[in-house]
Amino acid sequence: MKSIVTTIDSISEWSGKVVSWLVVAFGLVILYEVVVRYIFHDPTTWALEISLMLYGAWAVLLGAYILREGGHVNVDIIYNHFSPRVKAIVSLFTWLIFFLWVGVMMWKGWEMGWNSLMMGEREASSFGGPLYPAKLCIPLGAFLLLLQGLAGYIRNAHLAITGREL
Repeated sequence: MKSIVTTIDSISEWSGKVVSWLVVAFGLVILYEVVVRYIFHDPTTWALEISLMLYGAWAVLLGAYILREGGHVNVDIIYNHFSPRVKAIVSLFTWLIFFLWVGVMMWKGWEMGWNSLMMGEREASSFGGPLYPAKLCIPLGAFLLLLQGLAGYIRNAHLAITGREL
């Protein structure tokens, strides 16, 4: 079990580090737009759309890395008063809701992304950039999140059963 969890953690860390570079691309696109708009008075038709797609992909694909690092929001008012083992038992039930949510996100995201790809969906603007790359990031991000959730579930199950962290 430990090797499975370690492998999933490695995937989440690697994907998080790779995807984090999208913020650099996003920043460069915005910087370019600001320079050409305000210095050269020649705004682009594509910068806003590209920056939104990069930001969307960045937000969706970083979910697993953020989950691995414990960065998602928790409601800790009562939870913090529990022992580690009781926290793990409670978490086993909340993980089930998480898996349902991520499963639906993966399923519906795949449908939406695949349909977008098959019809060659584009932005309804003068730039008309393709939408399917950003939409296909949704099921990919959900899959990565599902993997990291599985690692979290295994950790909590081990702690609930043995009383020791994995």
